[in-house]
Amino acid sequence: MLEMKVPSPGESITEVEIARWLVKTGDYVEKDQAIAEVDSDKATLELPAEAAGVITLQAEEGEAVKVGQVVCLIDTAAPKPAGGQTSEVKEETPKQEVSKPAPVPIASTPAAPSYAAQAPSPAARKILAEREIPAAAVSGTGKGGRITKDDALKASKPSMGTPTGGVRTEVRAKMSMLRRKVAERLVSAKNETAMLTTFNEVDMTAIYDLRAQYKDAFKERHNVGLGFMSFFTLAVVRALKLFPDVNSMIDGQDKVTYQYYDISIAVSGPKGLMVPVIRNAENLSFRGVEAEVKRLATRARDGQITVDEMTGGTFTITNGGVFGSMLSTPIINPPQSGILGMHNIVDRPIVRNGQIVIAPVMYVALSYDHRIIDGRESVGFLVAVKEALENPVELLMNGDVKGALEL
Repeated sequence: MLEMKVPSPGESITEVEIARWLVKTGDYVEKDQAIAEVDSDKATLELPAEAAGVITLQAEEGEAVKVGQVVCLIDTAAPKPAGGQTSEVKEETPKQEVSKPAPVPIASTPAAPSYAAQAPSPAARKILAEREIPAAAVSGTGKGGRITKDDALKASKPSMGTPTGGVRTEVRAKMSMLRRKVAERLVSAKNETAMLTTFNEVDMTAIYDLRAQYKDAFKERHNVGLGFMSFFTLAVVRALKLFPDVNSMIDGQDKVTYQYYDISIAVSGPKGLMVPVIRNAENLSFRGVEAEVKRLATRARDGQITVDEMTGGTFTITNGGVFGSMLSTPIINPPQSGILGMHNIVDRPIVRNGQIVIAPVMYVALSYDHRIIDGRESVGFLVAVKEALENPVELLMNGDVKGALEL
């Protein structure tokens, strides 16, 4: 009998939560078959079987288990079911006598529960009386249909305006460990940083023109689309080089300024917000950034992202525009000191060369930690991003479009 223990998903992680079992007790599993999804405070990971055999679960879904704790047993000596079918534990059905026909039941009306069973408990009766709710309007969940205190409280929740008689249900579910950790980090970022946000707008005409002219050839050559993220990532790297304080973090009483540029990309995954990291983005071309964004986003949305792929990062880009956001104030991803928020692109009237024209415009926002980044650096950084996006041929491609796109 093999004891399967929770492996360490990464440094500093001591506990995980069983998010979902993919098998049942009595199933036959193959070696390396995914048998469960486990949540850590950083990612949702799959737990593979360490050997083939019949499995016995030892932990419940939603249960928090320590790293190294036994979560299931695998009987490695059990034979594989014939035909490759998964074995299951089934309750034995008692044999019935077949010599006598079963009696035909006589239709009857079920006996109604007694008044004593339906009557509210003393606590429930007091609550219903105070709220002037008749007991007949409340469904009891106690023994025999008795109305409990909890039934009375649920039935007497105040509503805005006059109740219409519609269904008023609610669903309570435990948050995943990942979601709880995200919540803690967001509150921590708001409470422990001097966060400010500065805004600007970007005329996306130049990028639109480049994509319209070269996206088909780029796709055919590199098998990846020419999106907006490569332009923004390279514009951010350029701006970080010009304003290194934005690529810095506070460590105790020290300021750590990084000489490399690991750009975190916020992705909405099935289990919540994921922030995979593009390592050394300063060494990547447009093709390299697009390929890495596609790879990381796919792994995050498929639940295959690892803790290592989300650890670190010196600056974050988040794109609320894909959901239709016009403007927002993104929250810093600690311990980083800055985050750039992208938004939707809308045709708006702007002034160009003294004339009012219609152009595709995106509002951008930079949230930053004012403890380490001053107004000059924050505003200058965002202006540098704007300049690069509005003049990408000169500032991001060195005047050579085909060379930059590797066409």
